Amino acid sequence: MSTERRPVRSRRTVLRAGALTGLGLAGAQAVAPGRATAATTAATPDARNAGFLVGRGIADATGEVAEVGMMGYGRFDQQAAGLHTRLRARAFAVAEEASGRRVLLIVADSPMIFGSVHQAVLRRLAEAYGGLYTEQNVLITATHTHAGPGGYSHHLLYNTTTFGFHRKTFEAVADGLFEAAQRAHDDLAPSELVVSHGTLNGASVNRSRTAFDRNPKADRDHFPDAVDTHTTLLRVERAGRAVGAVNWFPVHSTSMSGDNRLISADNKGYAAYHWEREVNDVDYLADGTPAFVSAFAQTNSGDMSPNLDLRPPTTPEDFAATRANGLQQYEAAAAQVRQAGTGLSGPVDSRLVYVDLSDVAVRPEFTGDGRTHRTSTPCIGASMAAGSMEDGPAFPGFEEGENPFWDAISDSVIYTVSPELRQAQAPKDVFVPIGEMNRVYPWVQERVPVMLVRIGGLYLIGIPGEVTVCAGLRLRRTVAGIVGADLDDVLVAGYANAYFHYLTTPEEYDAQQYEGGSTLFGRWQLPALQQTAADLATALRDGTDLPLGPKPPDLSGKALSLQPGVVLDAPPLLRKFGDVLVPPRENYRAGERVETVFAGAHPGNDLHRGDTYLEIQHRNADGSWGTVADDGDWPTRFHWKRDGIAASKVTITWDVPQGTSPGTYRIVYHGDARSLTGTVTRFTGTSPAFTVR
Repeated sequence: MSTERRPVRSRRTVLRAGALTGLGLAGAQAVAPGRATAATTAATPDARNAGFLVGRGIADATGEVAEVGMMGYGRFDQQAAGLHTRLRARAFAVAEEASGRRVLLIVADSPMIFGSVHQAVLRRLAEAYGGLYTEQNVLITATHTHAGPGGYSHHLLYNTTTFGFHRKTFEAVADGLFEAAQRAHDDLAPSELVVSHGTLNGASVNRSRTAFDRNPKADRDHFPDAVDTHTTLLRVERAGRAVGAVNWFPVHSTSMSGDNRLISADNKGYAAYHWEREVNDVDYLADGTPAFVSAFAQTNSGDMSPNLDLRPPTTPEDFAATRANGLQQYEAAAAQVRQAGTGLSGPVDSRLVYVDLSDVAVRPEFTGDGRTHRTSTPCIGASMAAGSMEDGPAFPGFEEGENPFWDAISDSVIYTVSPELRQAQAPKDVFVPIGEMNRVYPWVQERVPVMLVRIGGLYLIGIPGEVTVCAGLRLRRTVAGIVGADLDDVLVAGYANAYFHYLTTPEEYDAQQYEGGSTLFGRWQLPALQQTAADLATALRDGTDLPLGPKPPDLSGKALSLQPGVVLDAPPLLRKFGDVLVPPRENYRAGERVETVFAGAHPGNDLHRGDTYLEIQHRNADGSWGTVADDGDWPTRFHWKRDGIAASKVTITWDVPQGTSPGTYRIVYHGDARSLTGTVTRFTGTSPAFTVR
């Protein structure tokens, strides 16, 4: 197979504001960081000369886009068949200039950050920087898109719907995260950091109200509508202008439907893309660090759904819903750029420990009943198999809440044989005692990382899973009380460094909704993690170290790959690769969809990471062609379909934005065909020109 990389093509032309007015961006541009005045980004005086070096970086972390199971909904039938938006990793390196202490935050448009990826990125960082970036100061989080490729875990449960491990996707994710980190490191420069807070209503709803209402009044009163509306922005300023931003807001990235088959960054990915590309004209294919980098990170979003009607989304309506929710998150974040905010100063510090969640003795001060309790080996509840009925059901025959058959099995068999499991897991209706399966082969991770990061007065609790708002509140209160921080300045960084499914309060656990059935280590899992968070906060406050704890093993040699790769590509009869099978019309108007079908090849032959499968080109006055959009842009879609045994049809569409300059355009397709000998040959197809009026 050819391993030579296609040289990255920088755009000759970028989308301009006039071509974006139809997307409703005119008002958004008024608060764009690159256009903001010094007054709109002024911070409180303590931010000036605070002694931070900050770097920003973006890289492509898109894996396979065809014939790979998509991750999130747990559906065997959701096999990728193309690309809507690329998945990107965004990294921010923050160093305290005086001491040299630093942290690295990476936010990836990925379904989850598995331990496999955490280990791989740390290895790459160690090779490049020695001990500068380690597990102790690197926080990797996922946006949790449910429209990304799977197959990149070393634990079998997450690779069941992808027919095993997919090395190409794994390498694309790990390489993308590492490259974003490299670029952030190279971009380190004197900067100011400003934190601000706001409220975002109407972008989320509690999908598990039955469980939420079991919580004590003190918890429920903190969220009057059972929704966490808190949105936090950390912005990076240089010379009085914002050059980067990280936003935290809790909402699931389930705006895209389980029936969708195109890889997509979902609502948080769109929010970041919009701020960077549509507002600030960032060219992802250009060399160098963009003028502005934005990340929309997850926090305690375990029971927060973007589907306000509490019904699973449908496709193709989900595309508009994704964009709408992403715009809400962007607008709430961009509005904070106009606030003075609080300038950060003070230490940069972090701690990480590994915890064996299958066997934690939880001290009485954290259990709530004055007794010591223990967690247990992981168990999957029947309600986990049901999936979230509001966002995307999983397997038929299971329900959230009561499952009488599995309740009987649990009581008469599982809990009778193991009273220890009963003490930790009841009232869960155990569907799979997956901890026992772990003894034979690694299905789920039991030794997990828990982290606490401090950037001045901002604290991030790195939890490797999906935390409900009340569970997050208790973790935040635990840390805030020890370090003496304002509660608003202590956030849960969910989906961090590994994945252990959900984290509910014990009261929510008892309801055994989807989230409770997915809290693998039992009723006392949250108190166990509060205990860990308290130890981390105490060590951070006192400047002491903690024992690392039991590190998870490296399972890279045990991953099973069951799906064969591409064997051969062949064009349709009497055709050659790149031929236009269905040409576009001659004329289009803004708002219409241009569509062209090519004789293609399997996109898995070359993932085009850092590149593109397609270009929308405009003919310039001198007769040359300039690119105005590629496969990372919202108006384009790349569909792949097998045609017979070895042939492929590639359909490329472009929704012509309102305000697009009249003129002549064409669509260019870049493909890669594999021969029986394994040689991969690149080719290009070009559509006939068409006119936009």
